[in-house]
Amino acid sequence: MKVNRLSELAFLSALSLIIFIIEINIPNPFPVPGVKLGLANIITVYAVFRYRPYETVLVVAVRLILGSMLCSSFSALIFSAAGALCCLTGMILLSGIISEDNIWLCSIIGAALHNIGQTAAAILVMNSIAVVWYLPFLLIAGTLAGMFTGLCAQFLMKRLHKRI
Repeated sequence: MKVNRLSELAFLSALSLIIFIIEINIPNPFPVPGVKLGLANIITVYAVFRYRPYETVLVVAVRLILGSMLCSSFSALIFSAAGALCCLTGMILLSGIISEDNIWLCSIIGAALHNIGQTAAAILVMNSIAVVWYLPFLLIAGTLAGMFTGLCAQFLMKRLHKRI
């Protein structure tokens, strides 16, 4: 990997970590516990469409590991990693089908997959299927948050594309 490319990935990782830390320190505006906008995912969606899959995975992995070390716990890392794995897999597959004009759609699907991955992890960790009742609330909130982050990523890509 070239130094320039590595520097770009390091910058994206740092930017997503900073956004993650800022968002964690903002009071939750949603009445549903555990729901957040996921603003760091703007960087993830951008990376899915601009970088190779393994590079995007590296950016997300750095954010997850450093974010959990700085602001969370190991259990939060398990849920975040499960959600990120499902989300990234789906978005990377969709990025070959969905055009850059519809990034927001890929982001919505990624958010839904993230919620499904987190719910699956909760079922395994808690050894109870009862947490599934929470999934519809997460999917609704995730759809709205995914649309917002996807529109932000789409706007970002258009702005950066004009400058390049």
